[in-house]
Amino acid sequence: MSILNTLRSEFSRQPTKHAFKQEWIHTLKNSMPLYARLPPALKETLHQKITHFVGTTSFEGRDGLELSDEIILSVSAQACLLVLNHEDAPYPDLHTVVLFPTAFSSTIEAIEDDGILHETTVQCEGESWEDGTVLLAWDSVNGGASNLSDGENVTLHEFAHQLDALDGDTDGVPILSCVDAFHTWATVLGEHCCDFLEKVMQGEVTVLDPYAATSPGEFFAVATETFFEKPHQLKAKRPSLYAELQGFYKLDPAAWFEGYIDSPENV
Repeated sequence: MSILNTLRSEFSRQPTKHAFKQEWIHTLKNSMPLYARLPPALKETLHQKITHFVGTTSFEGRDGLELSDEIILSVSAQACLLVLNHEDAPYPDLHTVVLFPTAFSSTIEAIEDDGILHETTVQCEGESWEDGTVLLAWDSVNGGASNLSDGENVTLHEFAHQLDALDGDTDGVPILSCVDAFHTWATVLGEHCCDFLEKVMQGEVTVLDPYAATSPGEFFAVATETFFEKPHQLKAKRPSLYAELQGFYKLDPAAWFEGYIDSPENV
């Protein structure tokens, strides 16, 4: 029985705690190097988050992609990494993850200078919809999971959008604990967004992917990728941004990377 059927069956009977099979742990170790860096307590938490995620989420394979345990585990583990220390159920508004073998076509609508609505077809590695749907290209998911330090991870990116959208808007401001937290978040991320945009326009090399300059929502999603994959670089160059993300995610990935050498980059 696949992990999808097993966990759905077990979750329907006992939606609290489940035994996480050794074969699933082996799959995570082989496909997701970051898993090996997690402290034992966080690994156990991740296992339980994964069981809830798989038990309550619909997975669909498109364009001939057959869903395997590796695919289900890889997506679920990376998504649940973001909510390891969040007490609520992971992604309460999420209902479907759609997976394609590789980049898929998507239509973007935009009103141009002529005032007319234009449609453009683009190739995408991932999309997050506010209706609770995430679309992902499996080859990009796999590549992002296996490369620990490139700062690019489409799964973390799209699920950061899902967290951002829980308040109804994908605007770079997720649900925070209090009014003061919102004020600090807006101040800190606003300053970093402006500074980052200036550096990108000047052609400077940055640890954040230049795509972060697209919008506040994309800045948050890209910063999330960097927070988990290049934590030492982000913490060294933009400590206040790191601190805000650390407070939101309630995690300190820099501690997981002790002894791991990243190539130096500017921010």
